[in-house]
Amino acid sequence: MTAPTIVAALLAVTIAALITTLITMLSRPLLQRYALARPNARSSHRIPTPQGAGIAVISATLIVALALATWGDFSIPPALVIATIVIALVGFADDIVSLPVLVRLLLQAACVGAVVFTAPDDARLVPELPLALERGLILLAGVWFVNLVNFMDGLDLMTVAEVVPVTAALLLLALFGELSRPAASIAIALCGAMLGFAPFNRPVAKVFLGDVGSLPIGLLLGWCLLELAWHGQPAAALLLPAYYLADSTITLFRRIARRERFWSAHRTHFYQRATDNGFTVKQVIAEVFALNLVLALLAVVSVRAGSMPVTIVALFAGAIAVAFVLRRFSRPQAS
Repeated sequence: MTAPTIVAALLAVTIAALITTLITMLSRPLLQRYALARPNARSSHRIPTPQGAGIAVISATLIVALALATWGDFSIPPALVIATIVIALVGFADDIVSLPVLVRLLLQAACVGAVVFTAPDDARLVPELPLALERGLILLAGVWFVNLVNFMDGLDLMTVAEVVPVTAALLLLALFGELSRPAASIAIALCGAMLGFAPFNRPVAKVFLGDVGSLPIGLLLGWCLLELAWHGQPAAALLLPAYYLADSTITLFRRIARRERFWSAHRTHFYQRATDNGFTVKQVIAEVFALNLVLALLAVVSVRAGSMPVTIVALFAGAIAVAFVLRRFSRPQAS
């Protein structure tokens, strides 16, 4: 880790934040007119709020990441860039006209598949499995990750509280040489873009990401974590998004077990139940952010230690921390 590298990373974060701020400010009047999210029984907001600021976040992320790649003389997979743009367009269309579920899933699967199946053949998680089977499983996991990021984007600053600690940890691991340069450039740019979006999304939010933001953020973040796993750090790749994975997956299986329409909008995620149980939005976000900092620390420790016993302890500690927060969210807050 060298001083010039750190300075370049901080400069890229700052530029991404500024680009996001500028585009968000310029686009808000149009979003207010054409992409207004009106509150309903499943919403966490109470007043009509424009959505679609993901346009600014994704634009800033791609601009800065591609600039870093050009400056550093490396390339970001073209399939990832194209898939990100396409899935953002799918999300924007859904923000405006609400696409059918099957159409959304097929388009999302096509985007994730384009990224997964164009990866190098030597990028493996379990070499004992046939390559086609492993890539098929990664495809399913990728589609789920893209959607869970979307599902969890239901509270002011929630996605910021998730993405900023995860991408900051990825940046730190990249500075230690534990992550590829393309993935590091995406993480740096996405971290800055989300910081630029944060002032507009703090309670009470002036604008939401919308599906145009949450879906491609899920794709980019999932790809960065997959790159980390491909580079021999699957435990860290699981620890970093552990809260999102636990909240959304447990909620999904609960809804399936109850024979509910699990693909429909609802208010049964743990973070949503927390607000129903007396937690304020700021309390929920603060606890999620603190949890993600703990998970990020555990992920970095597991990577730097390079020890299986340490990794097992980190995974166990991460599971306990996530379970503790989920349990708090599911119980009524004392008066």
